[in-house]
Amino acid sequence: MEGKRVKDSSVTIAQVMIPQDANAAGNVHGGVIMKLIDTAAAVVASRHARSNVVTVSIDRLDFLHPVFIGDLLFFKSCLNMVGRTSMEIGVRVEAENLTTGEVRRTASAYLTYVALDKDGRPREVPPLILETEEEVRRNQEARTRRELRLAERRREEKRQLDADSCG
Repeated sequence: MEGKRVKDSSVTIAQVMIPQDANAAGNVHGGVIMKLIDTAAAVVASRHARSNVVTVSIDRLDFLHPVFIGDLLFFKSCLNMVGRTSMEIGVRVEAENLTTGEVRRTASAYLTYVALDKDGRPREVPPLILETEEEVRRNQEARTRRELRLAERRREEKRQLDADSCG
């Protein structure tokens, strides 16, 4: 399977926040932003795998600044790491005040997706070609996050086995 470059699947999605996206105070709901983050990441994963994909996890989502009605949000998404069937996508969210032009980073997240075949089973994805020092750095950080996730999963499975043996 031929590898693909990070830039071959990267996307930036832009969306203006409207009143239905916000609470009574005019702050955009975090869930609205989360959905758009998931959408942007899914597009990247689908472009890389050229198949259906599903969200496996959102490793971390940090809201740094509030988002308001009328802000233009940019969801900048790219692959950080590719495994055999899984992919980690990083999403950076920036909000632009269309009146003042001020741009602020408002959120960031790491999401893991798995590619699916026509029967809904995990399928292999193309390897990732890293071209820049930044891509290599992000890939290495993603590998570290993956190891931490797998170690946590093993600890949780052990806790479940221990709990099951008491009943």
